[in-house]
Formats: sequence, C-alpha cells, structure tokens
Amino acid sequence: TSRAAVLMEKTTGQMLFAQNEHEKLEPASVTKIMTLLLTMDAIDSGALAYDDVVTVSANAAGMGGSQVFLSEGEHITVEELLKCVCVSSGNDAAVALAEKVSGVTELFVEQMNNRARELGMNDTHFENCTGLDDSTTEHLTTAYDIALMSAELLKHDIIKNYSTIWMD
Repeated sequence: TSRAAVLMEKTTGQMLFAQNEHEKLEPASVTKIMTLLLTMDAIDSGALAYDDVVTVSANAAGMGGSQVFLSEGEHITVEELLKCVCVSSGNDAAVALAEKVSGVTELFVEQMNNRARELGMNDTHFENCTGLDDSTTEHLTTAYDIALMSAELLKHDIIKNYSTIWMD
C-alpha cells in the first residue's frame, strides 16, 4: 500500500522488490540517515571521535519537530548525540552533529548532496540535515536512493548499537 518502496539486499545491492522506486518524495526524518552517514564518515576518517564533546548552539537548541530538548550551551558527546538521533529522531541533535562535523549546517548540507552524488543518488536533493518539512523547498529523494544510503550507513556496524535500541 506504500506509494513507493524498495527491498534491496544490502551487501550485493540486488533489488528484490521495487514500486515507484524513482518517484521523488519528501523524505522527512529519513533525511537523518545521511546525517548519520556523514557523522560516521567523519569518525572513520579521524576528524571526529565518539567521546568528542559538542557544545550545543542556539541554532541546534531551537530546532522544532521531534527533539531531545537540548539546551544552548549544553555539553554532550558525539556518542550521546548519535543515540539522540537514532532513538528519538532528535532534530536538535542532528543539527548539533552537523555543526560539529562541518562548522555550519549550510556546509554540511552541501556535503550531504556531494555524498549523495558519490553514492549514485541521482534523484536526491537535500536542503537541511533534519528533514523538517518546508513546503517551499525541493528537499526530495526516492525509495531507491534511500536504499543506497541506508546500505552505505549499515557498512558502519557500530551504528546498530544505536539504531537497534528504543530507549536509553
């Protein structure tokens, strides 16, 4: 009954089922898969560590939608922010991670789009790191492209430590 769907084997990329897989749709919080992927890439490269402390900005603390209610000036580790994004889909945590990885969210979003192109996500354009709806934007992706970035994120086995829990 879904408008669009993909079932893909993550290791081989074999498409097992597809329905409207290239239809451009708003990804909402699924956007955070790319936010997590760029964070994991930064950790793998040594530019970031799980125990690095992030100081929450006013911008991050002011995010609406789903959040973990971070406060401006609060100090929190990258690992805790990963949990906040995976478990609670925290927009405030996603912005805090984006700012830690790239300095400012605008640069992070540029990096999201670059990484999407590297992965062959040809029908995707990100405009923010959270997926918060803005009906005036072209923040779009497809089921096929989501499958590509999800498979890439799952190459980071440690992400399962955060994505397979429902409370912490």
